[in-house]
Parts: sequence; structure tokens; C-alpha cells
Amino acid sequence: MSKSTSACGRLHGIFKRSPSFRPPATTSSAAATTTKKRSTLEKMVRRFKKLSESSSFRSRYDIYAITVKRLTKYNRLSMINEILDHQKNFPDITNETFTAHLIYLYGKAGMFDHARQLFDEIPDLKCPRTVFSFNALLLACINARRFDEIKKLIVDLRSELGITFDVVSYSIAINGFCKMGNLSSAEMVFDEMVKRDVEPNLITFNTLLNGFYLDGKFADGERIWSRMVEMNVVPDVRSYNAKLHALALEKRMKEAIEVVEEMREKGFKLDVFSFNALIRGFINGEDLEEAKQWYGEMRKQGCEPNRVTFQFLIPFLCEKGDVGFAVEICEEIFDKKWHARTEALQLVVNRLVKEAKIQDAEKLVQDGKKHKYELLIP
Repeated sequence: MSKSTSACGRLHGIFKRSPSFRPPATTSSAAATTTKKRSTLEKMVRRFKKLSESSSFRSRYDIYAITVKRLTKYNRLSMINEILDHQKNFPDITNETFTAHLIYLYGKAGMFDHARQLFDEIPDLKCPRTVFSFNALLLACINARRFDEIKKLIVDLRSELGITFDVVSYSIAINGFCKMGNLSSAEMVFDEMVKRDVEPNLITFNTLLNGFYLDGKFADGERIWSRMVEMNVVPDVRSYNAKLHALALEKRMKEAIEVVEEMREKGFKLDVFSFNALIRGFINGEDLEEAKQWYGEMRKQGCEPNRVTFQFLIPFLCEKGDVGFAVEICEEIFDKKWHARTEALQLVVNRLVKEAKIQDAEKLVQDGKKHKYELLIP
């Protein structure tokens, strides 16, 4: 076994042995659980810093991401800074790819100020600072939801450092403005991109399409689609899904079906997002049978539903009195070990009780408990 594999295995072992941190029953047990959790995470941090001494371990960006994600889950921001700042002790910090990844991880943890500090320190660390690390900082800004900083980075910092944007920079900036809901600025960035002869790619267009379509601006979305076609960028299933969601929002389901037919003609296979758009559209239109039909089509095509599917479909079935089908879906959720919100399943129990189907309700509660769903008879 290589040193790298062994190191990663040991770190994964820490994750495996970590407690589940279930809610405590008493105050004393709460204190004990908190202490144990802190001790476990501190041990993980110490081990991570030790393993970081291995150059092969430092190439395992996936382990870095897993560790930061776990510490973020428990809001251990000081521990995140401890392990990431520790990386400055190693020669990899002079590698822009490595350092840019640390900047990105700070952003994933919501620690934009730390990401910016590391970016500013890059020259002192004898590391190149190009558009690559700038893109990591821009992405960190968006991931940390520090939208107030986006314009400063794009206008002031870019000018100050003399950085020339590439297609990735523009796409990230457009994504940031779309998430802010500032679609006019997003399109202005797109126009600048084209003016500077940087060719937009499919990611660029899909970002804009999602921004306009999902904001209910269907006509603007169609305008962006036309520009995509003019620039010979071929749409993919994500492009079509954005259009399907827009049509569903406006209850234009006849047109949505036409889009589905076009997708199939072009060889695209509908995914869970496609089906969710169709199901939600028919729910918006109060069409129970069509919503059920498209759920059935989803299952027929071997496409697994997700939480969003159940979040909309199950309450709609209960509202329309089709509790039998709702129960079938619940049992399939248990059988397939799919994920659904407890609140949605509880609606089915409530509806069964309302219809005086107490035994069925009790069975659903018991079946749910076997799969860790805490359902109650009202």
C-alpha cells in the first residue's frame, strides 16, 4: 500500500469512527456529547495536519474538501482556518493550483475574508497570481454569498491587478449576478465578454438561461437562447430543463410537451429535473392525472425521483384525495431508501386519519419508523 493511500485511509477512518451526534436526552448527556464531538474533531484536525506533511496526501483535494465540509457542518471555522493556514508550511503553497484550491475551500466554508487574505498574500508566498487564482477568489465570493463584494472584485481588483478575464471568469461573474437577481448586470458582463472576443461556452449560456427562465422572464430567456444558437453553441439537457421550468411556472404545458418532444428527437434523455418540471407544471395547473402520468413515466424510464419530486407531488395527492397513490409512493420511498421530507410523509398519515383509515395510518407510521422517519398519529 502506498503512503498516500494509507494516509487517506487513516483520515477516512476518523470519519467512520465519528459519532452520529444525535440529540441528547438530558443536559448532562448533552455536555458529554458536545465534549466528545469537540474531542473527535480536534483529533481529526491534528491527524490532518500530520498527514499534510506527505506530498502525495497534499495532492488529494477530495480529502481536503471532505474535511472542510465536515468542519463547516459543525461550524468549526477556527479549525478550518487552522488546517488551511497550516498548508503555508509546505512547498506546495508556491503552486498556484494548490493555493487557489485553498481559497476555494475558504469560500465553501463561508469564510470569504480568509479567502481574500490568502489571495492578497500570494505574492509574499512566492506563488504566481494569475486569472486562475482570481477565479478561485471570485468563486469563493459567490459560494460564501458575499454578493456585495462581486462588483468590487470585478471592477476594482481586476483593474488594480491588471488581470484579463477568461471564459471562466466571465461565467463565474455572470453566475454571481444571476444569484443576486441582478440579471441586467449579468447580461452586461456577457456583452463585455463578447465585445472582448472571449467566446461564451455552454456553461455561460446555461447560467444565463437559468437566471432568466427561473426568474419568470421567459421572453428574455428565449432571447438568450437565440444568441446561443447564433453563436453555434449546442444546448444540452440542462438548457432544455431551464426552459421546461420556465414553461411550468407559466402553466404553458402544451408548449412544455413540445419541448420534450424536441428533446427526444435530438436524442436527449429526460432526467429528474426534466420530470420534476413537468410534474410541477401540471400540479400548478391542478391536473392530477397528468402529474401522476409523468411520475409514472419517470419511473418507467428508470429515473429516480428526489426530495423535490415528493415535496410537490405528495401534498398535491393528499389535497386531491388520492391518498392511495400517496401511500404507494411512501412505501416505495421506504423500499428504495429514497430521501423525502418527513413533513410530506406526515401529510399522508394525516389524510389517512381524516378518512378514518386508522390501521393504514398506523402501518405507515410503523413502516416509517423502520426507516428513521418520525411520523405521528394526530
